[in-house]
Amino acid sequence: MLSLKNIYYHPSTAEKPILNNLCLYSKAGKITIIKGPSGSGKTTLVEVISGLSDNQRGEVKWFDKTLNARQRRWLCGLVFQFPERYFLGLSVAKELRLGHKKLTTEEQVSTLNKVGLRNLDLKKPPESLSGGQQRRLAIAVQLLRDPKVLLLDEPTAGLDWSMRNGVIELLSKLKDKQTIVIVTHEPELFKNLIADCYELREGQLIPNTNNSTNQCQIH
Repeated sequence: MLSLKNIYYHPSTAEKPILNNLCLYSKAGKITIIKGPSGSGKTTLVEVISGLSDNQRGEVKWFDKTLNARQRRWLCGLVFQFPERYFLGLSVAKELRLGHKKLTTEEQVSTLNKVGLRNLDLKKPPESLSGGQQRRLAIAVQLLRDPKVLLLDEPTAGLDWSMRNGVIELLSKLKDKQTIVIVTHEPELFKNLIADCYELREGQLIPNTNNSTNQCQIH
């Protein structure tokens, strides 16, 4: 169980708090979808959950244990909106090996297979991959860390329909092993996922009260 209680985050550069006594409960092995327009604080929220930013008040817990920012960085894997901007390896193999010096070729191939990148040339530079392949590679990089919580910031942004559907299908398969939190301004793309859905509004999460079947239907 991932839980956020009364999270407050107000950077000095902002006129008002971005997150204001925000609460969230996300079950293990569950997908949580958070919608909101650009500027609503979605990216800030996943950065706080992941420990990249530290909240000024409130608690982030994993199964009732309060975690500091460093502990959250170990717990979570974060896939950014445009992961290609954060690739550091000169090849797919080198990108996967970052932080995993003893990673074997077999382990790399196995991880790529999990995200639907079968028969991918490990020598290819990440920037030469298609947008959908880059998203999958970014997810593979995080899966190697074996995170309990997988956070995705606008995972379908900039992709065509076929690539979007491929990423959504992948996330549906991964949910049994990871708690997944998706922030998006395109919630209608995830309408067929079984998920808990919220709207980020004025620094707080508003549950989707129209959801009687637990299917992510955004009205």
